[in-house]
Amino acid sequence: MLKQSFYIVAPLAGISLALAVGCKQEAESMPAQQVPQVEVITIATQRVPDEPEFIGQAEASRPVEIRPQVTGILKAVLYREGRDVKQGDRLYQIDPIPFQGAAASAKAKIAQAEARLVQAKQDLARVKPLLAEQAVSQKDVDDAVAGELAAEAALQGAKADLIKTQFDLDNTLITAPIDGLIERSRYYEGRLVSAQTDLLTVIHRVDPMYVVVSVPETFILRRRRDVEAHRIQHPGVYKLRGALTLMDGTVYPNEGVLDLLEPGLRTETGARQFRITFPNPKRILLPGQFVKVRFKGDVKTEAVLVPQRAVLQGPTGPFVFVINDEEKVEMRDVVASDWKGSQWLIDAGLKAGDRVVVNGLMKIGPGAPVQAVPWVSASASRTEPVSPAAQ
Repeated sequence: MLKQSFYIVAPLAGISLALAVGCKQEAESMPAQQVPQVEVITIATQRVPDEPEFIGQAEASRPVEIRPQVTGILKAVLYREGRDVKQGDRLYQIDPIPFQGAAASAKAKIAQAEARLVQAKQDLARVKPLLAEQAVSQKDVDDAVAGELAAEAALQGAKADLIKTQFDLDNTLITAPIDGLIERSRYYEGRLVSAQTDLLTVIHRVDPMYVVVSVPETFILRRRRDVEAHRIQHPGVYKLRGALTLMDGTVYPNEGVLDLLEPGLRTETGARQFRITFPNPKRILLPGQFVKVRFKGDVKTEAVLVPQRAVLQGPTGPFVFVINDEEKVEMRDVVASDWKGSQWLIDAGLKAGDRVVVNGLMKIGPGAPVQAVPWVSASASRTEPVSPAAQ
């Protein structure tokens, strides 16, 4: 029995030994797996313009309401609606006849008051010499003096009435107080309009134009911290400029200047309002128009820029692959805030000296060993253009 077992085990041992020798020879004959090569850039901070962009709304630099100064019947609308008007152009005519009559009556009252004053002066001139001769009493002289003063007062009152009636008469013709675009008329011929109550129309001065932007409180606080930490060089609020992009993507040709910063936050929105003035000679901007406003003037002093293709999107947000000191791949979450040409501006996640993978992303994964080579300019021009700010 033992002899039979020996004859069974001995061939099995021989087979196992042969398999082990064969596997070793096969392993020695297989070539070693190559480490993938990737192209990287080494992060270096630089100075770049920091130009945040917000949505703004255009409004006329001077919206002027046209209201009647007198109550009367509207006789004529003298302008073409929706057109340009110049300062002094005639807009409305209110029936002037009642006011002409009032002005004529005021002039007649002035004439009466002047006549009474002449009579009062003559009366005083007659009684004064008689007082010395005791032909009249002191009371008679006092009455004559009082009569002259009363006549002078009545004359001044009549002249004041003429000023008021002449003002009313002049304001029966309503003229444009400024140059601008005029709206349609709210009222037309035959309507009784009330002084300082009824809104007839509105004139909009559209050159220059205002653009009002609401900036969130969170952005203002973050920007203040960056300025205090010298991460952003800030020239001063009223030295900032504005660049406009219309909603169809057209770049507005003229830059604006920031001319008003509201002192407080709006409680309903938690934002602070900025106002930028833009020249508008061709009437491209119109009241109520929404635009994109990019603030220019701030400079980020230690900006980190990476090519757009190096930034990938993961479940938790953007990330990049970084090569560590052991020449292995690490996945690094980043905060990519804005585009600068063909590059991403990275606000957080990278620092100077980090090596970021640009080419060869499909061949690697976290923890994989790699051979990192610089992303030279020739390779960059062949695969991804680099903006002048990155060179």
